[in-house]
Amino acid sequence: MARTIQKLRKVPNSYSWNNSTYGLFGNGVLRVLTRSTFAAIRYFVSCTSKEDSYELNRMLTQCEGSIRSIKKMHAKIIIGGYEQNVFVGSKLIAIYSGLGQLYMKDARKVFDHLSERDVFLWNMMIQTYANSDMSPEALDVYKKMREQGMLLDKYTFTFVLKASGITKDEKTGCVIHGHVIKCGFYFNLFVGNALVAFYAKCEMIEPCMKVFDEMPQRDLVTWNTAISSCANNDRIAKALDLFRTLLHEQSLSLPDHATLVSILPACAQAAEIQLGFWIHCYTIKTGLNNDAMVGSGMIAMYANSGHLDYARQVFDEMPERNIMVWNAMMRGYGMHGNAEETLNLFSNFLKDGFTPDGIVFLCLLSTCSHAGLIAKGREIFKQMEDYNVERGQEHYACMVDLFGRAGLVMEAVELIKSMPIGPGKSVYGALLGACRMHNYIELGEVVAEKLFLLDPMSGGRYVTLAKLYGGVGRLKEAAAVRKMMVKSNIKKPFGYSSVKVDSVVHTFGAEDENHVRRIEIFDTLACLDKVMAEEN
Repeated sequence: MARTIQKLRKVPNSYSWNNSTYGLFGNGVLRVLTRSTFAAIRYFVSCTSKEDSYELNRMLTQCEGSIRSIKKMHAKIIIGGYEQNVFVGSKLIAIYSGLGQLYMKDARKVFDHLSERDVFLWNMMIQTYANSDMSPEALDVYKKMREQGMLLDKYTFTFVLKASGITKDEKTGCVIHGHVIKCGFYFNLFVGNALVAFYAKCEMIEPCMKVFDEMPQRDLVTWNTAISSCANNDRIAKALDLFRTLLHEQSLSLPDHATLVSILPACAQAAEIQLGFWIHCYTIKTGLNNDAMVGSGMIAMYANSGHLDYARQVFDEMPERNIMVWNAMMRGYGMHGNAEETLNLFSNFLKDGFTPDGIVFLCLLSTCSHAGLIAKGREIFKQMEDYNVERGQEHYACMVDLFGRAGLVMEAVELIKSMPIGPGKSVYGALLGACRMHNYIELGEVVAEKLFLLDPMSGGRYVTLAKLYGGVGRLKEAAAVRKMMVKSNIKKPFGYSSVKVDSVVHTFGAEDENHVRRIEIFDTLACLDKVMAEEN
């Protein structure tokens, strides 16, 4: 920039402009920059009218995409004495920030050199930093904005809460929440949406729902954010309740693409087939059934509900399938043990010119593991090298599980030793499961010790070790492990199955005797056991 300005200072005073030159300059700035740069400079140095800043902005717009042209125009602005023009300064900040992180320092220089900065400029800097994944810088600008006594508005809080959410800075976000209340913006719709989104990103569901419940006005964005936050944080029942409530809100528009993308994973996890049918009909009526994200969500929902035929129908009717749609269908077949269909789909996937990623390989390895396809699993694991796909913890965990289920426990150990990365809890967890399955006591003890360090609060690890001891008759050790769990207040998450009968969801745990109709249930199970015994 300094070198360019030095050249500009040497422009000959004898150069003059005529009407044809100005016409060329106004209509084709890039031609002027390449052929008549010095002429353009002389014009801007001599400008004094208020319209000049609008002309500069227009020309800056024409320079977008060419950093060389932008730098030249910036130099002319400085020489022409327009550096303190707020209108021109905001345009420069927008252009530099639009070029990415690399040029954010240039945007900041423009901002810092402006002697008069209004709330619009401060907000612009916070927003550009947040959009450029530079949240700490955005929060720093907000801090300086408050220190200088600037008047904050709803956009200030919207942008700074977004920055806090990106970094999951819970402490700073909660402080900003306090500022929102003090400044009287707590009941503002846009600020309320930003607060709901912030708490959702930080996985703080209670305050997220508290803000949601206290909002006097909500739009579709509010509902979508709340539904998504519940669905992504294992509050499936709450997400479904919110969606049903949304459908009865007369003041709101109908669910959009974002709503369906948020609720479909919850339907899949809860196997909520009736609601899934309604959503499927709705997507057909609104034309959203051709969308890849919606389509993959419906495939997962039908597959989780056991309706592979409907899932395949959705897949076959998709006009354009991306890797996400293919993966959803392969995973559906894999989770139901249909390894042959999964591998056939993968073959068609490759024929259609797609390149598999880590998620696709994870789906295939998981399928091979559950189907006991050792040779095919080895082949697919090797293929990851051919496609330059990096092997992660989950890929190694699938291979360890595959070997473990087949009784190849020591081969699983050798694979772990060969890992280029340190084994994580998923890898050791798969190995501990294999040790329990095949009674490898000493190895299981070593693996359990590693897991207690990597995942100390996971009750499942302790229970697996206790069952390993119990399986070989070492009941004292098994009791000691369970006593350790009680002493450390470690609990295993309650596992259950659920079934929906006459619109009522019934849940059952292992050996659960709490259901009101338990006598009928156990009598029916006894009858089934008798029938199965007679058939055998």
